[in-house]
Amino acid sequence: MGLFGKKSEGGFMDIIRCDEKEYLVWKWRPSGEANTTNKENAIRYGSSLRVKDGELAVFVYKQKDGTLQDFIHGPFDQTIKTANFPILASIVGLAFGGASPFQAEIYFINLSGNIQLKFGVPWFDVADPRFSDFAVPVAARGTITFNITDYQGFIKLNRLINFELEDLNKQIKDAVTKYTKAIISNTPSDKQIPVIQLEKKILEINDQIATHLGSRLQNDFGVNLKAFDLATIEIDKESQGYIELRKVTAEQVTKVTSAQNDILIKNQQDLQQINAQNMEETLRLQREEAQRAQKLQTETNFINTHALNQQTEVLKTAADSLGNMGNMGGGMNPAGMMTGMMMGGAMGGQMANMMNQMGQNMNPANGQTPPPPPIIQYSISLNGQTSGPFNWQQLQQMVLAGQLTKGTYVWKQGMANWELAGNIQELGSLFLSVPPPPPPPVP
Repeated sequence: MGLFGKKSEGGFMDIIRCDEKEYLVWKWRPSGEANTTNKENAIRYGSSLRVKDGELAVFVYKQKDGTLQDFIHGPFDQTIKTANFPILASIVGLAFGGASPFQAEIYFINLSGNIQLKFGVPWFDVADPRFSDFAVPVAARGTITFNITDYQGFIKLNRLINFELEDLNKQIKDAVTKYTKAIISNTPSDKQIPVIQLEKKILEINDQIATHLGSRLQNDFGVNLKAFDLATIEIDKESQGYIELRKVTAEQVTKVTSAQNDILIKNQQDLQQINAQNMEETLRLQREEAQRAQKLQTETNFINTHALNQQTEVLKTAADSLGNMGNMGGGMNPAGMMTGMMMGGAMGGQMANMMNQMGQNMNPANGQTPPPPPIIQYSISLNGQTSGPFNWQQLQQMVLAGQLTKGTYVWKQGMANWELAGNIQELGSLFLSVPPPPPPPVP
């Protein structure tokens, strides 16, 4: 007990734990002061080690053949024994009945916590791809969130002794600034967009920065990029470059708009001219088609008339011959008369067929029977009673009988109300055929 009788001799602390609320890497010291003496690092067997869930305790042993490490994952709350520390069991003997001290530095690493770091990239010039002579100042702000997932890789890349989170944050901010400036500067030319429209591409720019930055943080710092949020891309609208760029852009837009309007007017004029030519050609074709149809109809009528005249002459000659057949030899010839009657009937039938055919050829409906005239039926009001409906012949008889006059109310299907017969144009011809009244009696 004389070896561990004083606190300054080291190894007197029986409980090894981390009570920090927010940290990434924290070194345990018995005295709470920053020193690395052998007495401070002398840990006694039987001391209690407490590691919370989401924490990792790292025991670092400095040996002649290099640095060796034991990793204790939380939750863990046990005394320090060689059974729980594989590396320690191989380098420490069992002198003093297992109570001899051993040299080790103890670090706690937060595996469950996230480190959120706000960043801001100050003004830097970005050129417009259309007007490279006009550079516009641009700034960016956002937040980056990272944590530790590969703790062994993190320990290899970072010195745990005297670890300062601010130093790591500064290095990460420098990397964020570099990638943010590079990607924002190249986006206008890569995407062929004006520099004043950069904010429209903020999501694409955010993803590109996160892709490049994630691999850099993992390879160079041993931390995992959990989230990268580019909050805003700000353009200095008060700068001279922005004012000149807006002026040049407005002039360019005016020229382009004017040229587009000229092209649009020219296209409309050409379209109107083409439509006029098409209409003229269509009317010409319609006139020629009508003239051909009229000519064809005239020729058809002429041919039919000519054929009728020829057949008439033939029939006339045949009729004269039939007349002579009845008076053969100066007397009555019964056989000749019978033959003439038979031939006359045949010629009459032929003549009827010819007339029918002519009528069909001249009929514009190609021989179809015209539709019957519409049936006119009216109801009339006599002495307050409705009669009918009556057809046209019945209405004529009623007019002649004096039962239907121009002052009689009539109605038919489709009329909204009753109307005087004299006001209906369709019935006007009924009253024209009414005979005049008889003359008065002779005095």
